[in-house]
Amino acid sequence: MDGFDSAQFSIPLIIFLLVFFYGGTFWISTRIGKKQENADGYMTAGNNIGYGISAGSMTATWIWASSMYAAATSGYTYGISGPIHYGFWGALMILFIYPFGKRIRAVAPRAHTLAEVMYARHGRSSQLMLAGSNLVGSLISLMSNFIAGGVLISLLSPFNFTQGVVTIACGVLLYTLWSGFRASVLTDFVQVLAMLGAVAVIVPFIFFAAGFPAAFETGAANLTAQQGNFFSSDAFLNQGAPYIAAVLAYAIGNQTIAQRLFAVREDLIKPTFITATIGYGSMVIGVGMIGVLALYLGVEPTGGDTNNLIPQMAAEYLPAILLIVFFVMIIGALSSTADSDLAAMSSIVMADVYGQNVAGKGEADPKVMLLIGRLTMVVATALAVTFASFQLNILDLLVFVGALWGALVFPVIASFYWKKVTNKAFTTSVVVALAVFLPVRFEWIPLTGAVGLFVDALSVVGIGVVLGLMCFGFFGLRPAMVTGAVAAVASAPFVIGFLHDYATLSGSLVAYAVSTIVCWAMSTSSDMEFDFADIDKVVGDFDDGSAVAAADSDLDDIDDNLDPTH
Repeated sequence: MDGFDSAQFSIPLIIFLLVFFYGGTFWISTRIGKKQENADGYMTAGNNIGYGISAGSMTATWIWASSMYAAATSGYTYGISGPIHYGFWGALMILFIYPFGKRIRAVAPRAHTLAEVMYARHGRSSQLMLAGSNLVGSLISLMSNFIAGGVLISLLSPFNFTQGVVTIACGVLLYTLWSGFRASVLTDFVQVLAMLGAVAVIVPFIFFAAGFPAAFETGAANLTAQQGNFFSSDAFLNQGAPYIAAVLAYAIGNQTIAQRLFAVREDLIKPTFITATIGYGSMVIGVGMIGVLALYLGVEPTGGDTNNLIPQMAAEYLPAILLIVFFVMIIGALSSTADSDLAAMSSIVMADVYGQNVAGKGEADPKVMLLIGRLTMVVATALAVTFASFQLNILDLLVFVGALWGALVFPVIASFYWKKVTNKAFTTSVVVALAVFLPVRFEWIPLTGAVGLFVDALSVVGIGVVLGLMCFGFFGLRPAMVTGAVAAVASAPFVIGFLHDYATLSGSLVAYAVSTIVCWAMSTSSDMEFDFADIDKVVGDFDDGSAVAAADSDLDDIDDNLDPTH
């Protein structure tokens, strides 16, 4: 784009903006910092955050720079239905979390991680399996946000990609390191307000500056028949359907979401998640439409990398002042999720690795836990910076991690409702599901003939499982079983014989199907009658309870005016 270089910020300006943003977030963090930090407050802020901060944090965590970039990539790749598939299903999955979240909080009101609850429910192997998958997932998420930041800075300033990645990494680490999760949620609230305001101004401005609505008439020839069709089967099979499965797995298995679930006041779970659903959907779909606009205009992404679309369109069509607002918006979006990933990984290592397995629940030293949590953030940042240098495709990373977590969804949910699920059933089902998922997802074996039909048959079961689980949270077991059965039977004639050609979708559905079949078969034959009341006896605070309340009184005070119950 001819005007792209002229839109770059000068070195003094880019330094000022970064110092302004990260200096401000660091100042906010110091306002709630404690000379005598508390281990439980560092992980979950006392399990009592009110509506305003929790809803803002949930929204900001789900809205990351990667989701904005990926939504635009989806729009550019699949046409007008691409951002809808990305944003709508992602928003709907936030809504689907809350009924499961209410159950999880009921059986484990003082938990810090889902893996910690799995330790109480099953034992060490299930705990470490869930903890390990979350460490990998959060590291990939952290890396993808650093990639987004590196791309943004390299395109809008004289600094290169590596310098941008390192700057973003250091900035996020700076304000998250001392206060952990409390710093994350409070800065999230400020960041999401700024993002919502910026999107409301920037997206319409780009559209009208680019010649909307005439651009959609003159540029229609740039679209294929599938891209121009709102009900595109290509968009649904390659983007919509895999994302439905992937984000359900994100919702259940992701520690960044679980951490906010454990932190919010229990009676505010529902309004928190409803607010986040609306906020996420409106913002991400709006930003994703910039990718659709780029498609109609015939824009070629800089360097052939679709991750460049958002900053490229902004640089071309925004005046200097709005370009600065755009820059701060993207930095806020990626930082809000990057700090959540750091807080999530530190909590997992603190509670699951050290607290439960190294020291033991009764012997864990809170001061050592804090040291381990902070060291985890430093190590995770260094690893994410290293991996970000590979500049992998963000959309592919998100779908892959979500599909990988699909193997955990049914065993995790079943473990909170069904007394007969055993540790052996949990671990075996996940391992077998992963063993089937990987060769299907990466096509290590030819998906033809009998193998292809077998994969399609498993995919049919996976469709029933996904829709059944969605229904189960709201309506209970019987409606869920009917929904799942009807969905499987109805989809079979349309799925068997061709779905194996879509490896991403097939891999995700196969992971759901296999883990469900194995877990159900092994649990049905067990004689276990687990007492869920035992979980609360095992899972609880590592520090003294009064210290937790004292450490988090500042957050309670800040949130009072935002809480509808006050």
